[in-house]
Amino acid sequence: MFKCHVCGATAAREEIVSEVFTIGGRRVLVEHIPAQVCERCGEATFSRATTEKVRRLVHGEGRPVGTVPMDVYEMA
Repeated sequence: MFKCHVCGATAAREEIVSEVFTIGGRRVLVEHIPAQVCERCGEATFSRATTEKVRRLVHGEGRPVGTVPMDVYEMA
């Protein structure tokens, strides 16, 4: 059963999402990740298997399919 770790809601929908992760001080974008997305707050949650696959991908078992420029903002 789903329970959002951010807002506590119990309703979610299956979606394919993209997420930016910080790995060793560098940011990487992972696309097409299956996730449960909270219907109340929009927080994406990944299964253990998906999380492990993403971890292996960004730590050397995968090769980037491209590079994109990214705008960086800082709240001062």
